[in-house]
Amino acid sequence: MKILRVAPALLLTASLLSAAPALAAAKKEAAPSPIAIAAPSAGKSQIVFWRPGGLGGAAIRCTVRKDGAMIGRLGPGKYFVHTVDPGAHKFTTKTEKTDELNIEAEPDETQFIKCKIGMGIGAGRPNLSASTKAEFDAKAGKLKSVNAEEMAKDIAEDAAERAAGTAK
Repeated sequence: MKILRVAPALLLTASLLSAAPALAAAKKEAAPSPIAIAAPSAGKSQIVFWRPGGLGGAAIRCTVRKDGAMIGRLGPGKYFVHTVDPGAHKFTTKTEKTDELNIEAEPDETQFIKCKIGMGIGAGRPNLSASTKAEFDAKAGKLKSVNAEEMAKDIAEDAAERAAGTAK
């Protein structure tokens, strides 16, 4: 019986060459398809609020408010669209610190606002910042729309707490 001895370097090279096509195919995955955001109603403006996915601040939701009233809440990898009248608007979010973003909404325009959770002392700190459609589209494969029914329930509960003076 003959035993064939193969040099370890030759064996490693052969393994890498056979895996190369699979690695190349994995790198050529198609870019995520953009999420279709309908144009705003005539004369209105809309803002797409979104939050990248990831583990940073995963347990904290980004609650977005306009004039103190909740308009939506974002978990990691979520987005929602909010319609506004043209003009100046201030949006806030808060955990241990309040962050605010002022925008000027133009008629028939769609703007993008990203919420990212940063480090805090006792809790993560949500941060609102202007974004772009290109940045939003680059994350499209990892984003899902907020469940409208759950968001409506959260907004109603928040409004009831604010009316009763027990808001958090």
